[in-house]
Amino acid sequence: MRWGYSLHLLTVSGLGLSNAFLGLTILGSPAALRSGSTPWARLSPLYRPLGLYVLLLCASIVASYDPRVSVGSLTELVSLATVFLGPLLVRGERSTRRLVDGLVASGALIALYGLLQFFDGYGGLDRRIRGPFSHWMTFAGVLLICDLLLMARLSVDRASRRAWRWIVLAMINLGLLGSLTRGAWVALAVMLAVLLALRRPRYLFAFLPAALLFLLLSPVPLLNRILSITDLQDSSNYDRLCMADAGLRMIAERPLFGIGPDMVQRRYALYRNPTAPRYWVPHLHNNVLNLAAERGLSSLAAYLWLVAAPLLLAVRRYRAEGGAGGPRADLYLGAILALVGFNLAGLFEYNWGDVEVQRLALFLLAIPFCLEMSSPREPGAEELGAS
Repeated sequence: MRWGYSLHLLTVSGLGLSNAFLGLTILGSPAALRSGSTPWARLSPLYRPLGLYVLLLCASIVASYDPRVSVGSLTELVSLATVFLGPLLVRGERSTRRLVDGLVASGALIALYGLLQFFDGYGGLDRRIRGPFSHWMTFAGVLLICDLLLMARLSVDRASRRAWRWIVLAMINLGLLGSLTRGAWVALAVMLAVLLALRRPRYLFAFLPAALLFLLLSPVPLLNRILSITDLQDSSNYDRLCMADAGLRMIAERPLFGIGPDMVQRRYALYRNPTAPRYWVPHLHNNVLNLAAERGLSSLAAYLWLVAAPLLLAVRRYRAEGGAGGPRADLYLGAILALVGFNLAGLFEYNWGDVEVQRLALFLLAIPFCLEMSSPREPGAEELGAS
């Protein structure tokens, strides 16, 4: 069923098709896994926080202000199958690398779709390019993950530095710029600085001058959008501060299990700051705040554990295999950069609640464990991943 698993990720631009492939994978996985032995103990550092996250999701539904509304969030369990099945179906470096390459290629096609929209009249704030998706933030979220995976490979694998990969990199970044999505820009800039610090520290001295040159050469609409990132007079920025204020009120009222999944959009007016620009919001535009408000601090802790476990394993394996010179360095580094970048962008947008982006992020969580299935056992590996 590895083909079905791979296709459900490669077709996230068409969510219905992705759901169909994921459904087929879920139905066929018991038979596919029955014939082989599964080292469950090696996967327990991933499955423990995942199990706790699911358990607390159910608890938050029961404790919700309106369980009949919140029960609809159980559909997330379907997407969570992405991280559960990942290490079981995509085993070892070869399979993982093929799927990562496929995701980068699909990112290039998605970026190309968005760039063609630009030439068709899209481009301003009132009509942003969005590729095949219904929202520009989904477009930017998917491209950000693909971008960081590709950057990691180009930074450590000289053999991969072929012209077509640089063209793909340029296309994806042009798509990101064209989306006018500031949260993705901030995450990309921070992770690029981290990558330079790890791989080419001396280039950091050129980072600031290059950024200033980019600002000087940027078109006025793009420059205005960049400068608005720190402008508190910007209505979108101020609205996010108001959402944060409302979110903290929700958390203070129900800190353990939250007000209930999918309840922010229904109860926001009760907690809204009187000066907030909007009277209704679908979510709080922040992963940390939204999870804590709807599901409680306990679910937020489970989420952070779920993210930390593969990050710790990836860092440990990256170092143990020789750092940037290791045979799988690009995969470990790509998972680290993309996961951290995803969560940085999640401080400005609820990308964990964006199914298409979440599905790719769930595969990022699985990558270190996919590689672990072909790695020799090391003393203390399970303990480190579970810490």
